[in-house]
Amino acid sequence: MTDPLDLRGLRCPLPALLARKTLARLPAGTDVEVLADDPMAAVDIPHMCHRDGFTVLSTVREGAVTRFVLRR
Repeated sequence: MTDPLDLRGLRCPLPALLARKTLARLPAGTDVEVLADDPMAAVDIPHMCHRDGFTVLSTVREGAVTRFVLRR
């Protein structure tokens, strides 16, 4: 897994857009951890993954931050 992609402080739609851009540059099968504190990221990031063919391995809420593990 690569270093976490810290998207805290960014608002919709930036977390999903930047997660997509990062995933698109990675080799197939690579996992990336994404941190986001925008409440809409919990909806937008899984939706983007489903639409673009990426996999959401886990979603964990830790206070105001949602931690996603995504696979290219």
